[in-house]
This record gives sequence, structure tokens and C-alpha cells, in this order.
Amino acid sequence: MDLKLLWKQRRTGFWNGILPYVGYVIQSGVAMVFLFLVIAFSAWYTSFVQNIPAGFPIRWIALLLLAPLVLLSSYRTYLLPADIVFLRPQEYRMQEYLKNSFVRGVIYKMLGLLLVFLTLWPLYVRADADAKPLGWSILFLVLWKVLSSYGAWQELRMVQAVASRAYRLLRWALAILAVAAWLWQQPFRSLWFLLLLAAVYIVALHVPVKHRVAWERLIQVEQTQAGRVMRTLGWFVDVPSSGQKVSSRRWLSKWGNGLPWNAGQAYRYLMTKTFIRTEVFTIVLRLILLGMLLSWWTAGSYFGAGVYLFFLLLAGIQLGVLRRSHSESFWIMIYPISGESRRSQVLGFIFQLHAFAAVLMWLPMLAAGIEGLTVTGTALVLGILVIVLMRRSQGSKWLKEEEDE
Repeated sequence: MDLKLLWKQRRTGFWNGILPYVGYVIQSGVAMVFLFLVIAFSAWYTSFVQNIPAGFPIRWIALLLLAPLVLLSSYRTYLLPADIVFLRPQEYRMQEYLKNSFVRGVIYKMLGLLLVFLTLWPLYVRADADAKPLGWSILFLVLWKVLSSYGAWQELRMVQAVASRAYRLLRWALAILAVAAWLWQQPFRSLWFLLLLAAVYIVALHVPVKHRVAWERLIQVEQTQAGRVMRTLGWFVDVPSSGQKVSSRRWLSKWGNGLPWNAGQAYRYLMTKTFIRTEVFTIVLRLILLGMLLSWWTAGSYFGAGVYLFFLLLAGIQLGVLRRSHSESFWIMIYPISGESRRSQVLGFIFQLHAFAAVLMWLPMLAAGIEGLTVTGTALVLGILVIVLMRRSQGSKWLKEEEDE
């Protein structure tokens, strides 16, 4: 069996199933919106680089942007549940199959990291009097990205889930520490520290017991990655539903338990539990935190209002995924609850979450004080308008889908 050919066939088969939907995404206007955002950002960024405020915290901004990209690691293996049986006899040769997944996972993420860094470079070199050399900075980011990706790959192979989580936290801590050391310390001093840090981390990765091939974990990760692609396409066009990772999140488990047990709250209870146990929760939480930070940073400017509305739109798109949750479940079809009640409960829950996110991201804009009151108030009004329009759009789309069925 040619394992390299098998990997290529599966990769081609998956993306051939995705390509027919790409045309619908482009027709939805996302390409024009993206182009407009790039042009608007370019104009603002050029102006900002030419007029950098005194005391601008460029090192903290660089740490905030670069550290997550150094850490970001994900791999597409295209493994299927049946492979546990049919590919198990080839386990001793699976390195041939998985090598492509690792290499491509590192290269694509590295290109994104370098794109962000090169975009940041004009601001960094003008705002930091002790800016590090461009070539050495790129070399540092590339090498630490490879090390972080290698660590993430080893985490997938660890036998104990507790060890995998502990090493993930260790990888995060070391990556943030390494980027901070490079930004704040002199190159020669930080070089020896980074070499020592990398050596200790590599040695530590050899301590936990690992599977030769962690079949179940790799298959679960692959299903999660494929589900993300399909859910992203689902923002623009109807696509077949795909499984997604479910997390217990015990610290949120009581959310929704106080709802009354009646038909008028049944779907609200279901959506509450679905929201807190799926990836939608973590994605929306990250968007809110980042939106709050950027709203505070750009408070009082019309660009800040645009940033606020942009993140509010992204949060609404992510929350809209809940509308399709359980849509193909057999049990949904036999519940003694009308379709109108289901639609009202689900859209009402999404609307309330969206409104809560809007308030959280708007509050940091108050840091602009009285001088920025006009911009802050305008942003709030436009934010409310965005929420209402998205609520109506989701309701109309739902009704249209039901009529088509």
C-alpha cells in the first residue's frame, strides 16, 4: 500500500467536495467586503505609521499579535474511523502517511505568521528605538514556530490526556516567554536564554509515554478540523452538517438549569447547552475579548467604531451557526413543539447573546471620555442596528429554507 498516495487521494477528495461551494461564497459578496476591508486597513495603517503616538506600546502589541501565531498549530490527517481497523496493520509505516500532514500544517501556519510580522514591521521599526534586525527576527520566528509545532504534534501522541494538557500549557508559557525575551532583551543575551529554553523543552518532550500512532485522538482532531471548514462555509451556503468537538465545561454546566420545564423553553434549554459545550462558545469568547481590547485601544476614533462593528458582525456570524445545530436530528422532528416556537426560541437566544456581546465590546469605548462621546454613541446606535438587521436576516433565511423544503 502506498501511504503517501493514499494521503494525497484523501486530501484531493476532501477539497474537491469543498470547491463547489466556493463559488457561492464569492457570490455572497464576501470577496468585495474583504477587498474593501483590506483597502480601508491599508489607508488607516499607512496614516498611523506616519503619526505614531508618543509612548506607543509596540512591544506589547507585537507580543499580542505574534505569540498566538507562534502557538497556533493544527493538522489535517484525513484519517477516518475505519482506519483504526483497516490501516492498523500498517501502523509501523504510518510515518510515511503522517509526514505530509505535519509538514503542510507547519508551512501554512508559518506563512500566515510571516505575513503578519512583515505587515507589523514598518510600525515596529519606527516605534521601537531598539528594534531587532529583520533577518534575525524572521529566523527566530521560523525556528520557534517549528519547535512549537513539533511540540503540538508530540502532544497528540501522548498516552495520558492529563499529560497532553499539561504540555500544552507548558508550550504556551514557553512561547510567550520566548517572544517576550526576544522583544525586550538584547539579541545576544536573549539568544543564549532561548537556546537553553528550547533544549530543556525538547528534553522534556521525551519524558511522557506516547503512542506510535494515536488513532482515536488523530481521528477526533480530523473530524474537528473538517467540521470547522464546513461550518465556515455554512455562513454563506447550505452544506452537509459535520461533527464537532463537544466539551463538558463543568464550570458552566449550571447555565440553563433554571429554565422552566415546558414547551416554551425546550429549545432555549437545548441551545444553551449546545452553546456552552461546543466550539462556538470559545470562538465567540475570543472575539469578545479581542474586540474589547481593540475597542479600548481605538476608543474615540471612527476607525475604532468600525473595528467595533466588524467584531460585532463576526460574533453574530459565529452565533448564527447555532441556528443549524441539531437541524438534521431525528428527535427534533418528533418533538411536540411547533416550528414557529422553535424558530422563535432559537433566534431569541441568539439575539440575546449577540446583544450581550455588543455591550461587552462597547463598554471599553467609554475610555475615550466626554471628548469621544459622539463617536461612542454613534457606535452603540450602529451596533444595535447591526444586531436587529442580523436577527431579521436570520429569521427570513430560516423561513425561506422551510418553504423550500
